[in-house]
Amino acid sequence: MAASVLVADDDPNIVLSLEFLMKRAGYRVRVARDGDEVLAALDQEPPDLILLDLMMPRRSGYDLCQTIRAHPAWAGIRVIMLTAKGQGVERAKGLALGADAYITKPFSTREVVERVKALLAG
Repeated sequence: MAASVLVADDDPNIVLSLEFLMKRAGYRVRVARDGDEVLAALDQEPPDLILLDLMMPRRSGYDLCQTIRAHPAWAGIRVIMLTAKGQGVERAKGLALGADAYITKPFSTREVVERVKALLAG
C-alpha cells in the first residue's frame, strides 16, 4: 500500500499544488485546512508524513508539531514544516519541537518531493 501524506495548509493554491505533487509521486493524500482538521485527520487515520504549514487557523504548526510528538501513537509520523517564516529562529524552533525537516516558501517542488521520499524511505 502506498504511503500516506497529510497536506496541512490553509492556502488553496499551495494545497492544490502539494496535493498534485504528492499524488503524482504515488502517495495517498488527504488535506486539512486548519489545526482542528489536522487533529481530526490524525485521530481518524494517522498519516506516514505531514506537510505542515506553520500559520494556520485555530492552531499553529508549532503547536501541532508539539502535540504530535507528545502523543505516543503519533510519534513516528514524519513532519515537514512548510512556511514563509524562513529566519533561523523559526527554523530552530520548528526543529527543536520535533519537525524532521523545514522548508521555506516559496519552495522548489522538486525539493519537497525529494524530502518526502527521503523521509519515508527511512
